[in-house]
Amino acid sequence: MSDKTSDAAIFLGASDKPVHLNLRYANRHGLIAGATGTGKTVTLQVMVEEFSKAGVPVLIADVKGDLSGLCVPGDAGGKLGKRAEQIGLKGYAPQGFPVVFWDVFAKNGHPLRSTISDLGPVLLARLMGLNETQEGVLNAAFALADDEGLLLLDLDDLRALLRFLEDNRDQLSSRYGNIAPATVGAIVRQIMVFEREGGAHFFGEPALGVAELLQSDRYGMGLVHIVDAQALIHKPQLYATVMLWLLSELFEELPEVGDPQKPLFALFLDEAHLLFDGAPKPLLDKVEQVARLIRSKGVGVYFVTQNPLDIPVDVAGQLGNRVQHALRAFTVRDQKAVRAAAETFRANPAFDAEAAITELGVGEALVSVLQEGGVPSVVERTLLRPPSSRLGPASDAERAGAQKYSPYAGRYDKLVNRESAHELLAKLGLETAEAAERAMQAAKQEKEDRQLRKTSGGSNRQGIGEALAKSVVRSVGSRIGREIVRGVLGSLFKGR
Repeated sequence: MSDKTSDAAIFLGASDKPVHLNLRYANRHGLIAGATGTGKTVTLQVMVEEFSKAGVPVLIADVKGDLSGLCVPGDAGGKLGKRAEQIGLKGYAPQGFPVVFWDVFAKNGHPLRSTISDLGPVLLARLMGLNETQEGVLNAAFALADDEGLLLLDLDDLRALLRFLEDNRDQLSSRYGNIAPATVGAIVRQIMVFEREGGAHFFGEPALGVAELLQSDRYGMGLVHIVDAQALIHKPQLYATVMLWLLSELFEELPEVGDPQKPLFALFLDEAHLLFDGAPKPLLDKVEQVARLIRSKGVGVYFVTQNPLDIPVDVAGQLGNRVQHALRAFTVRDQKAVRAAAETFRANPAFDAEAAITELGVGEALVSVLQEGGVPSVVERTLLRPPSSRLGPASDAERAGAQKYSPYAGRYDKLVNRESAHELLAKLGLETAEAAERAMQAAKQEKEDRQLRKTSGGSNRQGIGEALAKSVVRSVGSRIGREIVRGVLGSLFKGR
């Protein structure tokens, strides 16, 4: 078996025959599962390499730092060379891949950013752990921003809009429902906690346009986008939100392409259980819907997790290509997982899949892939091919060398803070305060003039200036109490 990836399939390994993943069905999603230390990360690395060779761009989260080695050639000797010989892999040689590094905290790659508006209220509510009532107020804030065309880019924008909603709750309640100050305060406190944990780095501009990720290098190899998640993984809600945002943005931005001959993009979601732990039913339904429909956008989604039971049933039903490494059957839940994993495979009369799952060695897996007609293949006990890139992390110098050739250099690295909700609402508040001050000064002047007329015996007839002052005084209540509301209704924001 040649090391060269064909346009039709990628080589995963061998049983008593070669095992290939048909690229035509690679957008039907997949699962890589297995206990710690059984070889999931290496399998992930191999699949990323093979997709890249086939010209398919890939995005993965590197939770341990090991996958940075994709950017440099590995060692074709030793155990890896022996594995290549064992499975009949000819032409096996070290090779590095075109890697681009990203990092939410902007330390180990290009900054990975989104905006508050792009994230939306559902994911944002989950990120901050809001209850149903708080999520309702958050939805009201987003509705207000949509109605008025206010940009929600960062947390300052969201905070300003929530305070505006609270300050004008009496006038706005008929349109957006009851806005309790205590609820707004609770959301603002959650924003503060989130900021202190460093989550504010994720929001701002320029935000990543995920459609831009679909690039190849000058040799036709798909770019490998690595999100450095070594720090991010310690903030499980933020990690899950970033991964689900990437999934939803791909779904929203990419056009329908039907069933292409190979995927346009592959997304690997490591530590997949974090995406679903504690997720509300509406969010789970959304993920299932996206998994079902995004394949027609040419995107293959691959979930990587220890236990196949971590994936909700409705989502698991969408995963046609499966690589199952060894599982341990120490507990009742473990035994249930082994049984469930075995039952997902099309049986092979040559062995008992349930028994085999507990016997697999490192780098060995049960593999079933979709074949012609989208039918799952009979499960094969497979020795997986060795990676061509380095097993283990790249050095800082090697990472910097790879990043030097990034096509995104200079486009996302500098934070831009354009005028958005925070600035517009601050300006509106300043204008209202200045109007109130002018009205108060006019009222004071009128009182002084009235006293002067009484002492001088002057006429009670109003002059033009006095009439104007009275008009301003009569309207001061509306300028203070209603001017902001008129802004909410559109008159103040239009024409800005």
